[in-house]
Amino acid sequence: MKHPAYGQLRQVSATASVLLENNPSSMTLEGTNTWVLRAPGAAESVIVDPGYEDLDHLPKLTEPGPVTLILLTHHHPDHAEGAPWLAERVGAPVRALDPALCRDAEPLAEGETISAAGLEIEVVHTPGHTADSACLRFGDHLLTGDTILGRGTTVLSDLGSYLNSLRKLLLLPAGLTGLPGHGPEIGDLRATVREYLAHREQRLDQVRAALAELGDDATARQIVEHVYADVDPALWGPAEHSVRAQLDYLIGGASPTFP
Repeated sequence: MKHPAYGQLRQVSATASVLLENNPSSMTLEGTNTWVLRAPGAAESVIVDPGYEDLDHLPKLTEPGPVTLILLTHHHPDHAEGAPWLAERVGAPVRALDPALCRDAEPLAEGETISAAGLEIEVVHTPGHTADSACLRFGDHLLTGDTILGRGTTVLSDLGSYLNSLRKLLLLPAGLTGLPGHGPEIGDLRATVREYLAHREQRLDQVRAALAELGDDATARQIVEHVYADVDPALWGPAEHSVRAQLDYLIGGASPTFP
């Protein structure tokens, strides 16, 4: 059964609208949120995270009018795969932190401010979910990609970097609304960031306790089955990635850097 929002561009604020891709799953929630950004009166728009190369979804992004720029929050295919197709269709460059994702433009840079579609969009590098994850701030909105989800918590590749990213987000101005890559908008972003930090500390304590009970040679899978017993087993695979990141953090493993 199709979600009633699939295929319908929904205006969230004066500067942001969202098109929900029909790719629901345990990882993507209802689907990928593709964001269309444009200041009132601007002739062109910025598209963020076109999603998969989904020919039911992507052509709808051309309907609101000309596209001046395509931005990607990170490299995962449910956010980035469709960018080359859309770029070819609308004649717009693609920018991301990862140079391999860029097309006819330079990579994004931490702290950079992009002037496009009548908006000033600030790039905030927030590694942890992936090394190339970025958030985008404009006005009183922060577009969070998979760094902060509209519901639940995200899968991690590097816990140390992720904790630093969450602390960085706490330094942003108060009153920001979060526009996530999956799930509903976040009314009080700062409160949600604090909840994420508390959750990560709780999980770390649980992993420490599991290691004490199971032994230091316990595998990530064994720890998942111990710590995530209250979580749907369908999510244990992704949870295993996060547990590996927590084990690396606890034993002082090297953190990957980007680029």
